[in-house]
Amino acid sequence: MLQKLFKYGAVSLVVTPFSLILLTIFFNVFGWSELVSNLLAVSISSIPSYVLNRAWVWKKDGVISMRYEVVPFWLMAVLGLIVSTALVAWASERFDFVGAVQLANLSGFLLLWFAKFLVLDRILFAKPREEPEPA
Repeated sequence: MLQKLFKYGAVSLVVTPFSLILLTIFFNVFGWSELVSNLLAVSISSIPSYVLNRAWVWKKDGVISMRYEVVPFWLMAVLGLIVSTALVAWASERFDFVGAVQLANLSGFLLLWFAKFLVLDRILFAKPREEPEPA
């Protein structure tokens, strides 16, 4: 469990800066709204997050189940997106500084980080239980 938690954290350490860089580019360089910038940054960065978590952290291979893996994973990403977008909108109204927007984005995902780990470990990527052999 500890090894999975460490790897899950490592995936976050790779994907989070990627998401923040995208957010910065979309917001500062392209001049898109904070909401559109956040939506795109989260959507794009969720792809490597899913792939790395599935393959490296939980060592799942083979057929990908849209119903039992992809859709629930994206729903958790959407929940994170909703929370982070609300915080990004709040920060952008109060502060004229991209760092505040980035911090708001990061805070939203940190709020759900551990809960998401538990869902991934216990439900989404859980190994099937072996049935006891009849006596």
